[in-house]
Amino acid sequence: MRADVHMHTNFSHDSEATPEQMIEGAIQKGLEVICFTDHYDKDNMSWGPEDIFEPEPYFQTLVPLQEKYRGKIEVRIGVELGLQPHLGEFYHEFVAKYPFDFVIGSLHSVRRKDVVYGMRHDPEFQKLTDEEFYRITLEEMLEDVRKNQDFDVLGHIDYMVRYGKAQEKEYSYARYADIIDEILRTVIGKGKGIELNMAGLKYGLPFAHPHPDILKRYRELGGEIITVGADGHKPEHIAYDYDKVSDILKSCRFRYYTEFAGRRPVFRQLT
Repeated sequence: MRADVHMHTNFSHDSEATPEQMIEGAIQKGLEVICFTDHYDKDNMSWGPEDIFEPEPYFQTLVPLQEKYRGKIEVRIGVELGLQPHLGEFYHEFVAKYPFDFVIGSLHSVRRKDVVYGMRHDPEFQKLTDEEFYRITLEEMLEDVRKNQDFDVLGHIDYMVRYGKAQEKEYSYARYADIIDEILRTVIGKGKGIELNMAGLKYGLPFAHPHPDILKRYRELGGEIITVGADGHKPEHIAYDYDKVSDILKSCRFRYYTEFAGRRPVFRQLT
């Protein structure tokens, strides 16, 4: 596995790592390709200021690093959009303005509230059972992928399980198959992909995101585009548990994983 295409820097509110620190960390891990995907969560105010970065300084910082590290590692520039149902047109215009290599679309907000903030601080969220919380999150994710067009893969599909009261004990693909299947069909129908996000293991869950049953179902439905990222916010989290990636994907009937350059998918054989 040569690429980690989901990582954050201090352009995101939840990371203090500089881009150069992340590049050096990736080189130490033996990677050949990385893609920065800092958070751009329009209309997410739960943590205070709006969770977005300024695109011009972002590119002004990252483009020179592409040249500096040429021959050592390929540095690509992406973004992780925080999808919400009302943001389809905004993101359409935003993505068209900038030469991103890769765009992840992720649910971070439900009912206009950040998922993590809500489960930690909001009484309306805290009174929900895990089943209610997981279901409303997946229902909004389905609405997100129906109303947003400008992303390449859907990020960390079941990451909300990290924040449930009993986490995975109240969760399975089978329990939410009706919604998850519609999410996957919608993604596939739009020519988009999903990601294998290794951060589930980092956060103590017994699976990466999404659960292998979802990966298998995606493949059964004809899904082929699948990227891999550790969702690291510091250098030590780059390529987290990458020794498990190939086995996870092969067990779910994948023969390839996907990278993006210039918003175009490139398929790489699993080894």
